[in-house]
Amino acid sequence: DHILNFTETEPMYLLSAIKCLPLASTFREAIGQTIVSACAKIKNLVYAILIADNQLITMVRMKKYNLQASDLHLVFNLVSASESFKAAESWTPICLPNFDSSGFLHAHVSYLAEDCQACLLLLTVDHDLFFTLSEAKQRIVERLRRNNSLEAINAALAEPPTTVAELGVTGLRHCLYKCRTSQQLWSPAIEAPYHTEEQAVRLRHMYQQLHGCVHRHNGTLKLAYQQLPLEIMLGWITAGFELYVAFEPLMTKRNTINAVNKILQWIHKKESRLFISTMPTF
Repeated sequence: DHILNFTETEPMYLLSAIKCLPLASTFREAIGQTIVSACAKIKNLVYAILIADNQLITMVRMKKYNLQASDLHLVFNLVSASESFKAAESWTPICLPNFDSSGFLHAHVSYLAEDCQACLLLLTVDHDLFFTLSEAKQRIVERLRRNNSLEAINAALAEPPTTVAELGVTGLRHCLYKCRTSQQLWSPAIEAPYHTEEQAVRLRHMYQQLHGCVHRHNGTLKLAYQQLPLEIMLGWITAGFELYVAFEPLMTKRNTINAVNKILQWIHKKESRLFISTMPTF
């Protein structure tokens, strides 16, 4: 039930992408390097994934393995569906179909600290590594505390989501942006007129229809513009990104194109904070 609810309400499932916790790149790099230094000598450790509030903070991987967004969705669901991980370190199997559909990994799952509600998952093919990974987790937390990364994570989690007004784009109501190369997603807060549950559902349905429109033509349709009674919807696909936008209904086509360029400029200016450009490796 939990994952079904996620797929219906979270745009990252629609776009096959993941959300990243907005964080200064210096702290994100420090967190990644801390995990690398604490785990580099552990054999058969495939992934170290740090998440909070269904957002990726960082991921460290074995050099020859990537992780698809759909597998990370399963990781997010595993953590968010169980409160028991907050009580103690856990050791649980998890199947990530794009990694290996015929087997599973062993996951050491634990929250960093009582005063930092980020969850660390250390995934291995070795079923005897629990205590080794438990010790590694303690080293990671100690170093993150010393370099003030725990405080940085807490500050990022406490920061309210970006509002549409902060983009400074006239007529913009909401948007979804996906970086196609990294499979990462960003969007501002959902605000009026989509702040009620009924209107939020209507917005999701419009995004689903727009997404289906631009993807059903074997990749030949790059731009879709829909003049609807209550808003204008625009979808644009390039080699590097996908953008889906809801505008006020009286916007002209010229103004919508100008607005799209402003959205892209704003995202480009903030991309080092909004997205993870490189994933560290063991």
